[in-house]
Amino acid sequence: MTYFAFLFKFLGPPLVILGFLTWLDARRGRKMPHALNAWPVWLVIAAHIVVAVLYTTPWDNYLVATRVWWYEPELVSGLIIGWVPIEEYLFFILQTLMTSLWLVWLAKRMQMPSAPFDAAAPGARRARWGFTLLFALLWIGSLVLLLSGWRPGTYLALELVWALLPILLQVAFGGDILWRYRNLALAALLPAWLYLCLADFLAIGLGTWIIAPDQSVGLNVGHLPIEEIIFFLVTNMLVVFGTILVLAQESQARAPRSVLKILHRFVATPQSHPAPQEG
Repeated sequence: MTYFAFLFKFLGPPLVILGFLTWLDARRGRKMPHALNAWPVWLVIAAHIVVAVLYTTPWDNYLVATRVWWYEPELVSGLIIGWVPIEEYLFFILQTLMTSLWLVWLAKRMQMPSAPFDAAAPGARRARWGFTLLFALLWIGSLVLLLSGWRPGTYLALELVWALLPILLQVAFGGDILWRYRNLALAALLPAWLYLCLADFLAIGLGTWIIAPDQSVGLNVGHLPIEEIIFFLVTNMLVVFGTILVLAQESQARAPRSVLKILHRFVATPQSHPAPQEG
């Protein structure tokens, strides 16, 4: 199966369905709940796509250049930017768009927390700093694994060092906010993660791309390496966590005021209102 065929068969249908559902919601006047209406949804999704492409491009090029994984030449278009075919860049965009649209569709239908948000409450503090400590330890452990030079751990260490750092920043900023919206986060994360794992399982089985056996730990679900399962988990976490944090009204009180003022000069958000100050 060619890479373009993979995109068409596995990313195309959910995007068409979600695009239609998004259009239907707009036509019916169904809006985002006020709690998640701090910024225009289209702007948040577009920003995440830009960040996904910019942040993933050098990392992915390094993996392909060092043969951590590679693509069969006859199964890609031949249009290469750096070491990576154009189809891979499209995948960055389409995955981010798919997961974001799924989250937005869910958010319009799920019940949002109604209790006032108190960032100083013990439970909120435990959630924020507990998640920060957890992901900090995981990132440090991944860095140690990478620096150890253990070849079978190369792919695992590279993806965890790359992905856990921004996740660490997300939870350090708003682990308590993410915990507040945990039902939405899980409902958006789990189906997207499992669906992409299934798609990847089929693509690897059909030879669309190949994972280097000597640079992966050898733990597989069928022929799907554990590194690929973790990859789709952490990349969808990045999209889900980031989208919720940017959209959440609670984040507005915590974000730097200078940054918010600059952003508001370029984006009109009459529907948003500042969240109560912390404390």
